[in-house]
Amino acid sequence: MDSEVVVSAFQDDSLGSDDAIVIAEKIKKGELDAKTVTRDAIRRAELVNPKLNAITEENFDFAQANSEKKFSGFFQGVPTFIKDTDEVPGLPLYLGSRSLPGESSDKYSKAAKQIIDTGLNCLGTTTTPEFGLTGTTESLRFGATCNPWNPAFSTGGSSGGSSALVAAGVVPIAHANDGAGSIRIPASCCGLVGLKASRGRIKDKEVPGYLPANILHDGVVTRSVRDTWAFHAEIEKNIPAKEYPAIGNISGSFPEKLKIAVLTENCLGEDSSAELVQATHDVAKLCNSLGHKIEMISNPFYRKFDEDFWLLWAHFGFLIRYSVGKELSKKFDHTQLEQWPKYLIARHWKNIHKIPIAFWRLRRFVSQYENFMQDFDILLTPTLGTTVPELGFFGPEVSGQDHWERINEFLPFTKYQNISGAPAITLPCGTDTKGLPIGIQLSSNLGEDRLLLKLSLQLEQNSNWKSLSK
Repeated sequence: MDSEVVVSAFQDDSLGSDDAIVIAEKIKKGELDAKTVTRDAIRRAELVNPKLNAITEENFDFAQANSEKKFSGFFQGVPTFIKDTDEVPGLPLYLGSRSLPGESSDKYSKAAKQIIDTGLNCLGTTTTPEFGLTGTTESLRFGATCNPWNPAFSTGGSSGGSSALVAAGVVPIAHANDGAGSIRIPASCCGLVGLKASRGRIKDKEVPGYLPANILHDGVVTRSVRDTWAFHAEIEKNIPAKEYPAIGNISGSFPEKLKIAVLTENCLGEDSSAELVQATHDVAKLCNSLGHKIEMISNPFYRKFDEDFWLLWAHFGFLIRYSVGKELSKKFDHTQLEQWPKYLIARHWKNIHKIPIAFWRLRRFVSQYENFMQDFDILLTPTLGTTVPELGFFGPEVSGQDHWERINEFLPFTKYQNISGAPAITLPCGTDTKGLPIGIQLSSNLGEDRLLLKLSLQLEQNSNWKSLSK
């Protein structure tokens, strides 16, 4: 890591390098107050955002005034940001797109309200690529969001703005959401923890019933497993997911000895980049040293999975053009869409005859994933297929066909859990030869979020993975 290029807001103030739990505990004990913590987070944002370009709209005056009230949720006024995919009162909603005018709402979206009800204090909204449709956070509307580890590189996407601010130390926790990995991708690129919980843990956005699955999930990115755990435990208190075992409070006990499958190749049998394969094997060795049973496997899922998923993704482009955009605003202007959404729309029309069989196979994948996981407790993979790309690699100026080929190589592993609904978490596990973070992904059976978090905590406590605060 080149200290000369790192963008960091960490300093000796009320936030320090603490995670959200520590800050909340200090506020509860009276050692800190939410007003001071909010003030220092705002100062940090003002210090580094000119270099990161991670904030779409700031809400600093409201947040400072709001910090003087008594917070009822667990986090006691810990500062946060909401991604520019969800409504925040008084702030315009853009979804990273020039096609929307940026109209304000008078209320929080359903997911944002659940987040705020945990006691977090919203400082504003964060950047996303256009409609959250790709694995980098670059748009014609807001420009490129820079990775705090090295501003020449991508934060990943689509929750790149939130991830940049958490990694740089502006806030310890921030909203993210995930339709093909958009919590886990930027968390991996920025050296963070990112959990896509089991479908239904958070009451997410609804999608048309004819689609093969509701792939959209809300959550947060954090710098510690226990912050992620505490967030989901608090969500559960407010809105229990009665169909699943409870996540519950953080436990000091580690899981029983687990059977872990290790996968490093995509559905076509092609391996990830060598650095990511090695990092995954290193984590597998760590798991083995902790008493877990490791089994290396070839990809067990059907070869057309990626093809089918990206056809579903192209269908989302179609929905944005002909339905969603108009629902969001009567002033929606589809002519202002970027190249990538336009390419997805064209691909949808070109392959419309393939949709019924593709959606049928994706529906079947839910039971295929469940059947596979009957033989294992955990699936361990790299989070991504390649190391962190430079800015521009997926940028809005890239042709649709090049974007298509690059995104396929970049994202071989994160999509399985969006279709299956199973939980998956990315953990930082070191850096590549360029000094940029590498993430590994753990996933488990549907509803086994607690087991996944327990193993994640065990790995975190037995590792010395880098962060920008160290």
